[in-house]
Amino acid sequence: MKHSEYKKMRYAYGFEEIALVPGDITINPDQTDISLVIDRLSFPIPILASAMDGVVDVKFAIAMGKLGGLAVLNLEGLQTRYADPDKVLAEIADATPEKVTQSLQRVYSEPIKENLIGDRIKAIKDAGVVCAVSLTPANTKRLSPLAAEAGIDILVVQSTVTTARHVSKSYRGLIFSELVKQLPVPVIVGNCVSYSACRNLMETGIHGVLVGVGPGAACTTREVIGVGIPQATATMDCAAARDEYFRATGRYVPIITDGGFRNGGDLCKAFACGADAVMLGSVFAQTEEAPGRGNHWGMATPHEALPRGTRIRVEVKGSLEQTLFGPTSVTDGTQNLVGALRTSMGVCGARNIREMHQTEVVIAPSIKTEGKIFQLMQGLAR
Repeated sequence: MKHSEYKKMRYAYGFEEIALVPGDITINPDQTDISLVIDRLSFPIPILASAMDGVVDVKFAIAMGKLGGLAVLNLEGLQTRYADPDKVLAEIADATPEKVTQSLQRVYSEPIKENLIGDRIKAIKDAGVVCAVSLTPANTKRLSPLAAEAGIDILVVQSTVTTARHVSKSYRGLIFSELVKQLPVPVIVGNCVSYSACRNLMETGIHGVLVGVGPGAACTTREVIGVGIPQATATMDCAAARDEYFRATGRYVPIITDGGFRNGGDLCKAFACGADAVMLGSVFAQTEEAPGRGNHWGMATPHEALPRGTRIRVEVKGSLEQTLFGPTSVTDGTQNLVGALRTSMGVCGARNIREMHQTEVVIAPSIKTEGKIFQLMQGLAR
């Protein structure tokens, strides 16, 4: 008996399942332009550091800014709950795996101190670098005016999933079109993974979109609530929305692929899939400058009722400058990310990021195993 199809499914791809096809011409890596523009702000490198407490504090934000990138400070994290967050960070680092979730829930129950918001922003601005901060949608209306008054340059409104249309029985919620008009700074919103959600967000007038739900090394959203799209497909879908929106309006809104990166190869694939920039968490949590002491956890990890993350041990592997620019002391692609991007662009014949978007991408599930028997054996031995 014939039956109707209940639901159609398509295959979605992660970075480990795809590969880039070299171009018909090659370019010297040092002649590539990898700059990023967000509204009126320009950055030499298209790399952001995630708004996670184990990754970004004031010192890290300053160091990242001086190296040409952008670090986002979590205004609802430990930096604004404690005048001296170092003691709390040490406690999290020392907690046993069995007790760490309870410890995180306890330390994050401390109220946010509004005076610390201004203090942290001022410290970053006084160092002469661009200051970007993150808030969740629930607290944006209350805290964004304080952040703007303190002198931020970029506001990131971020949660596990953020849409332009939210249905609720509660008070009148956050409306991004109004927020953009009220604030004198660019607004980046995330996270999303679909064409329609990305397009709807862009139509509110925001200045950038974060792409990715659940791919982070410390995130367990996909396991807890079953939601997410592998990053290669999510990036391509949102890039299609960006390009269609640009053709319709003449306004280019960059998309920033957030999470799921293990090495420079993944980073290069994200740009070929359509990203204008990438946001990294665990990679930067491994740097000497990161406040997590070799530990990493997500913004949803300390949720009081349904934590969607875990603290992971990533170890400290090198300096921030080494991670971004080398020289590298490892062969796994986790250092000199800028060099990897420039080299990949040169091999693919892309002079700038928009040309990198045109690079051919193929489905290649054996890209990391073909001919690598000895590397795989050595990896198993370790």
